[in-house]
Amino acid sequence: MKSPVHRCRDVEQSRGQAWARTTLFQTEHRIPISKDVITSSSASAMWFIKDACGIICAIITWLLVLYAEFVVLFVMLLPSKNLTYSIVNGSLFNALAFLALASHLRAMCTDPGAVPKGNATKEYIESLQLKPGQVVYKCPKCCSIKPDRAHHCSVCKRCIRKMDHHCPWVNNCVGENNQKYFVLFTMYIALVSLHALFMVVFHFLYCFEDDWTKCSSFSPPATVILLILLCFEGLLFLIFTSVMFGTQVHSICTDETGIEQLKKEERRWAKKTKWMNLRAVFGHPFSLLWFSPFSTPDHGKAETYQYVV
Repeated sequence: MKSPVHRCRDVEQSRGQAWARTTLFQTEHRIPISKDVITSSSASAMWFIKDACGIICAIITWLLVLYAEFVVLFVMLLPSKNLTYSIVNGSLFNALAFLALASHLRAMCTDPGAVPKGNATKEYIESLQLKPGQVVYKCPKCCSIKPDRAHHCSVCKRCIRKMDHHCPWVNNCVGENNQKYFVLFTMYIALVSLHALFMVVFHFLYCFEDDWTKCSSFSPPATVILLILLCFEGLLFLIFTSVMFGTQVHSICTDETGIEQLKKEERRWAKKTKWMNLRAVFGHPFSLLWFSPFSTPDHGKAETYQYVV
């Protein structure tokens, strides 16, 4: 049983006060609830969190990618005498950067799985047709019926299904509906950072062997400063996003969110294979669409959620 600090019980009382008192002492059950019942009515609408810190972090993310784009194109590729080298690396870098920014936008503007706000009314609870001994949990902060594995986010001010954490870099929670996009964002940022580091090292070696005034359209001091800054940025983001990517994949495979691991919550849901957990996040069946931020995964149309009761 969860701590009362986090959840409070809202007992259906339509059958009389005497019966309501006896329900508190009944054996716990789980009530299967259709996913459509707990899906936010704004799931198909535009989702954006008005948090100053998150907006600033999201803007910084885009500016850093655009800075890398500027250095790669105007410092390393365009001045290069090898046309094939410039075309191949330019195309690869721009494709990875585009996918990274698209994934970031989808992660930021997708409803992470918000539970309808303020639906914990007496009329709605009565409509669930609870049986004797059954209770539902209500979030005291957003006054919503709280399904199993949902947690309240103080920044989004909503309860989020399978909430992993709130990430200021995407200005959103990472939850059931947008975890795929967050994983793709970390993966593509790690790949674009690695690619940029390879090009920086290659360009340094090329400039040392050749005349510095001919290897870039900028002055030698400006070229060195721009390359060092890009190298530092690429190394920092490569380490950070690689760690995040690894932890997210591990979290998906074990079917345990970051909050659940941190709080060491008791596992009360069915255990599935790692492959089934991956398919639940990225969609069924496996295809190249798993790696596309423009493909919306099917999280299981027939899937049901359970209220802890």
